[in-house]
Amino acid sequence: MSNKLWGGRFHGQAADWVDEFGASIHFDYQLAAEDIEGSIAHATMLAKQGILTAEELEQIITGLKKIQKEIEAGTFEFSVKNEDIHLNIEAKLTALIGPVAGKLHTARSRNDQVATDFHLWMKHRLPVVKEAISNLQATLVDLAADNVGTLMPGYTHLQHAQPISYGHYLLAYFEMLQRDYERFTFNEKHVDILPLGAAALAGTTFPIDREFVAEQLGFGHVYHNSLDAVSDRDFAVEFLSNASILMMHLSRMAEEMILWTSFEFNYLELSDSYSTGSSIMPQKKNADFAELSRGKTGAVYGHLMGLLTVMKGLPLAYNKDMQEDKAGVFETFDTIIAVLKVFTGMVSTMTVKKDKMRAALKGDYSNATELADYLAKKGLPFRQAHAVVGMLVYQGIEEGLALEEMSLKELQKASNLIEEDVYEVLDPQTAVNTRTSLGGTAMANVEKEVVAAQSLLAQRQ
Repeated sequence: MSNKLWGGRFHGQAADWVDEFGASIHFDYQLAAEDIEGSIAHATMLAKQGILTAEELEQIITGLKKIQKEIEAGTFEFSVKNEDIHLNIEAKLTALIGPVAGKLHTARSRNDQVATDFHLWMKHRLPVVKEAISNLQATLVDLAADNVGTLMPGYTHLQHAQPISYGHYLLAYFEMLQRDYERFTFNEKHVDILPLGAAALAGTTFPIDREFVAEQLGFGHVYHNSLDAVSDRDFAVEFLSNASILMMHLSRMAEEMILWTSFEFNYLELSDSYSTGSSIMPQKKNADFAELSRGKTGAVYGHLMGLLTVMKGLPLAYNKDMQEDKAGVFETFDTIIAVLKVFTGMVSTMTVKKDKMRAALKGDYSNATELADYLAKKGLPFRQAHAVVGMLVYQGIEEGLALEEMSLKELQKASNLIEEDVYEVLDPQTAVNTRTSLGGTAMANVEKEVVAAQSLLAQRQ
């Protein structure tokens, strides 16, 4: 007979390399705390229902808590021979308290057990993700408050488009992160469902109390279909999807940090704590942490596609393929927490070169739309105004003159609607402050949005 805990009907022994291939303990050891937490709740319920005696419950809980202390101390020896975290703990519990340990698995299967562990693991960690997002949001808001009046070029197609407030730019990423925060909050809803009690796939004949276990473990709901309970990994796919969108946002910010710290832009300088040098070029200061963050986005995307591909062809209910659900989630969690921490540090310590940002607006024709709007407000159809200003821009490029450097006489050759007040309109400060439409870059708008963001974050305290 096989020496496995499930080996009663097996008489052959697998080779060591086969055991290694089938084992998950090299990554699911990270579920140890959750596995013990779930087992204690399950045993407590079994005793409440008269399935275990009070003495048996005390033995089991005492043994599990001893195992927990060994794991926390780093003295617990995990074995590939025991395949996964569940059998590693059960084997140790059996060694500690004898055959009564076998009663712990009454009315459950590893199928609902691992699903419960995974739900618990994510239930414990989603608040950590949300806190890390909030920390970065707070850092962005603080920097935005200091840069409401900092002017810079706004870009489309990476070409100068219109002047904007740098504070307005920073709040754009605050809004992206707010959507990320809300997505992870919604993810919590689908994590907050207890699978335990579904057993292998069809429920159990024992008189269990699933609602009691849910209460013990802090779950708000239980699965109402045993097949779904053991085969659902939507909550993990959602997590990876949310993490991918978050990393996409951070990668975009990283790209701009990398560009804006270059010699050509010189809008920002990262602190030495978040930069590296070159082994051959003494002058180099590289935005390596931003680059690494941008690079790690690919791995997070890969984990999402990996799990979607694992799940796409699986019949109900549990299949061994689903053992591949956790490693990518574990790695993704570690990645996004590290990247969020790095970004919070980078943003809070970088130097904003306000004069360089403002100087980049000189002679860049990003005030051309202001002139077109000026003419339109005086009655010229916007398409005609667009054409008039386009010709003036062409003339300016040919003559090496910015719009604001042209004489009134030259401007009036293009349109007799242009008057002396045009120079105020062409000032970048005016261009920013007159964009008062809801969501616009006017400094008054940005100040209000900073206050609103601060209020939102304060509600999370």
